[in-house]
Amino acid sequence: MSITRRECLRLGAFGLVSAALPPVSLRAAPPRFKVGVTDWNLQQTGKLEAIALAKAIGFDGVQISLTRKAPFPLADAALRAQFLAESKRVDLPLASVCLDILHVNYLKSDPLGQRWVAEAIPITKALGTKVILLPFFGDGALKTAAEMDYVGDALREIAPAAEKAGVILGLEDTISARDNVRIMDRTKSSAVLTYYDVGNSTGNGFNVVEEIRWLGRERICEVHLKDNPHYLGEGKIDFPAIISALGDISFAKWAQLETTNPTKSVEADMKKNLSFVRRLMAP
Repeated sequence: MSITRRECLRLGAFGLVSAALPPVSLRAAPPRFKVGVTDWNLQQTGKLEAIALAKAIGFDGVQISLTRKAPFPLADAALRAQFLAESKRVDLPLASVCLDILHVNYLKSDPLGQRWVAEAIPITKALGTKVILLPFFGDGALKTAAEMDYVGDALREIAPAAEKAGVILGLEDTISARDNVRIMDRTKSSAVLTYYDVGNSTGNGFNVVEEIRWLGRERICEVHLKDNPHYLGEGKIDFPAIISALGDISFAKWAQLETTNPTKSVEADMKKNLSFVRRLMAP
């Protein structure tokens, strides 16, 4: 006889679980995701040095910014070769890239934003990564249905190139999970997914655990973990519940720490936050 986690909890609430039954873990499965870090929070935005620093701290990978410069520095094949060589030398993967220039040319309204997404796709493929973070913040934040529709239509035009390259376009923003899925559906492409940031979603009043479970692993390309300006576990976000939810949906991609440094010591503060996450992930 088998019993699901939900059934166990329901029966247990009414005192109906037999003592003869084997114990059932409250966690359906231990989390299997990889823990990386953003190069900008290492204070090494777009720099080669971010790779070795992330390795020294103990991360599984590093998220690289394409910076706000155009043309992108990493459009240069020689520079990409340096990044790939350094990644191989220190044995640390380049996890994904961030299209930082969308903080300047907003994808919701500026045709240049669409151009930058298209130009980032071959760079991302050449780096051996699979995800491009598309940020929507500040004046570029999505606030109306019309803006969301504009983004969906713009990405629909670009998505076939992403699909062909095996690259995912990840939406990181301040809107609900359901609004993100509406944009995804409008693109009519499997190459557009949600880049889920637990800090952004909490700050905008959404129930993070519910949204993660509702989205499931198939609609989330990557996750940002943060509760700035606090250390993880010392602010208002319930990280044990979040890590458990990621385990329950069998999320096995990248979760990147986008945490600030309260003591101004990048290595010490990052190590503290990384250790906290790894403890929560332990069986």
